[in-house]
This record gives sequence, structure tokens and C-alpha cells, in this order.
Amino acid sequence: MNKKHLWHPFTPMKAYNAADPLIIERGEGVWLYDVHGRRYYDGFSSVWLNVHGHNVPELNKAITDQLGLVAHSTLLGMANVPAVELAAKLAGIAPPGLSKVFFSDSGAAGVEIALKMAFQYWQNRGRRGKATFISMNGAYHGDTIGAASVGSIPLYRETFLPLLFAPRILPYPYAYRHPEGAEGAKDATLSALRKLLEQEADEIAALIVEPIVQGAGGIVVMPPGCLSGIAALCREYGVLLIADEVATGFGRTGEMFACDLERVSPDLMVVGKGLTGGYLPVAATLATDEVYDSFCGDDERRTTFFHGHSFTGNPLGCAAALASLRLMEERTLVEEVRAKSAFVSQKLAKAAELVHVGDVRQQGLMVGIELVRDKSTKEPFPWADRIGVRAAQRARELGMLTRPLGHVVVFMPPLASTEAELDEMTDILVKAIDDATMGSEWR
Repeated sequence: MNKKHLWHPFTPMKAYNAADPLIIERGEGVWLYDVHGRRYYDGFSSVWLNVHGHNVPELNKAITDQLGLVAHSTLLGMANVPAVELAAKLAGIAPPGLSKVFFSDSGAAGVEIALKMAFQYWQNRGRRGKATFISMNGAYHGDTIGAASVGSIPLYRETFLPLLFAPRILPYPYAYRHPEGAEGAKDATLSALRKLLEQEADEIAALIVEPIVQGAGGIVVMPPGCLSGIAALCREYGVLLIADEVATGFGRTGEMFACDLERVSPDLMVVGKGLTGGYLPVAATLATDEVYDSFCGDDERRTTFFHGHSFTGNPLGCAAALASLRLMEERTLVEEVRAKSAFVSQKLAKAAELVHVGDVRQQGLMVGIELVRDKSTKEPFPWADRIGVRAAQRARELGMLTRPLGHVVVFMPPLASTEAELDEMTDILVKAIDDATMGSEWR
């Protein structure tokens, strides 16, 4: 039935259907079990979103309790209790100034909303010339038309280019691939941004960035001071800053939000993935009072934000999010992530020594290991070798699931993973990479 009827996202279906498909039946803690009873560590948090593990009693109870009240009630012109409470909670833990919350059901939708809000903000203020966006090389912000427009990974864009608008593109500070390392990469980004803003600030509505860690571009970690430098330049030149915290939010980087690492308060911030602990599809776009107030004018036809989905602010999802945030506080999970990330860093020192590992990048419990054909020259493997896929396949054989980003192997375990579990997962990761890269054809 899977092969006959189910169309999988971001999956080459011919190759998938020719292979042995993995079908998950249940989860328990950091483990996932397939229909044959085999179990695997969830080494990428079910695409970067699981926080507390699977089948968590506190989250299960929150959803069933809410189910006994109401499963769904629209936010169009009315409210529901969990959505109101979650909006207040998010405003309370977000970077200062982000006091208004607009719900959606995916990170891509949240980005789409942020782009439209930024555009309409300037329209509402009479600055109609400010209609362009700045994004960054290697960016991924989702797959809807607006979100894909501000992405810059060719593989995800090239088919749809006639449908997309063209943002200005800046270099993301990729220290490993920059000839002058971290400082050179940071300086190149900030210099390029200043030059662009000097010339075009009157035409630019907003800059959108994945703060501190760029996800689908290869888990690329910003050098210290780069994010705060970007924020300062946006303020100086009157350009809104959109922080895409879909992947980095809710403790993943060792702070509640990646922006907190450099005390940056954006004008708009998008969250998703870990918001509900990985349980239900809820995302949110947070805005400042200044942005919100521009939508409260007397001319309702011009200033109303005409955007919304049927399941916006779904009570079941909001109840799960509230329970997840309570659990994070009770278990001091953000503080635990810092200690666990230090342990993982020590364990992955072994990976850095492997012949075909060029770079091990980490921020909190976000890890990307870049595989290269030649360590001394940083020459990548040919795309056709599918070296990242081979490493992920070997990890699956050894009992852990992950999904690569090209030649970068991703390790992003549930935040609640114990040190013993992290110990076993990192051992699998290192062995999988060694086995995949040191087979007879690579000797």
C-alpha cells in the first residue's frame, strides 16, 4: 500500500520504491519501532522536531484532556483558551519586544506569514517602495512560494523559478569553506550587507536569516558576533529583521531561542517544529507591537491582514505546546542541553579524526558532519556517490535513523536523550561514517 499509494516529500520515489521501505509503527522515548518490530534510535528527532521523546505521558494527557473539551475552534474573529494561553506564554519567553503571536500549521507557512507581514507593514506606513527582501546563500525557509523565493538552495528552487520572486542574496558565513576562516567569513557577510543597505535600503522590506545555525544548507554555524552585527545593520538602515527559528527554537541550540545567544530581538520571529514537542503541527509568527500596530488602522480594507488557515491555533496542538513548555521548565531542559552538548562534542572528537571527515559543526544538540573526498584540499565527494545517503543507510543498519544534507551527516537527537543514549548514538554515528567512507572503493 505504501508503494502503491503514498507519495513521500523530498524523496526520489523511483529509488525509494526500489528499496526496502521503512514504515514506523510506534515510538517510545528516543526509540522508533518499525512494522517488523525492529527498533532504531531517533537520531534526527523525526526531522529536527522531537523534544521529549515519543509517547510522553504528560503530552498525551494534555491532548486527551483537551479532546474532552473541544478538538477545534477557529481563530477567525474569535478565540479559544489554549491558543490564548499559548500566545501569552510565547510572548513571555521570546526575545524582548515580540508580544504579538500569529499561529499557523508549519514553519513554511510561518515564514510566508512573516514575509507578507513585513511587506504589508511598509505598505501600511506609506513606504510602498520597500518591497524587496534579503536572504542568504544556502538558505532554506520552506517550500511554499514565498518561502521558496527567499531560499537559495538550487536543488529546491530550480524547477519552480518562474513562480518565484528574486531576493537579494548575501553570503552566509561558512567558516570551513572560507579562505580566511571564521573571522573572514563573518567580515565578508557584514561588509556585503552594509554595502547592499547603503545602496538599496529604501527598496528593502526585510532581511530573513536562520540565526546562528543554517539548517538545510549543511548545519553551518555562524561565527560569534555575526548575528548581532546583522541585527545592528538592519536597525541602522531601517530594514526589518526576520529570524527563522523553526529549526533552532525551543532549546535546540542551548538557549530557548538561537537569538538569545547574542541577545538579538528581531522584528518578526518564526517558530515551529519543537513548539509542540514534536507532537502536532503548530507554528507561530511573533511580531513586535510596532509591526502589529500598523495593521490596526481605520481603513480596514487596507490594513487588515488577510491571511489565515482553517486549523490556525488548533486547540489540541496549542494544548500540546503548553504541556511541552511546562515540561521543559520542570526538567530545566535548556540547561541540560548545554551539558549534553558538551558531552556530544567530546564524543565526536573521534569523528573529526576520520580520514574523510572535513568538518564537525555543532551548536547545542545540532550537529553537522561534512564528509570530503580529500581532507587536505577539502575536495567534496562527487554528488553521484551519495556519500551522505550511504552513511545514513549504514547508521540505519546499526540501529539509528538520520537523514543527510548532501555530503553532510546530521545528528540531532531528542533533547531529552540521556547521556547513556547519546553515548550509544554517537558511537553508531562515528562507525556509520567510517564504514561508509572507508569501504574498498574509497581505499
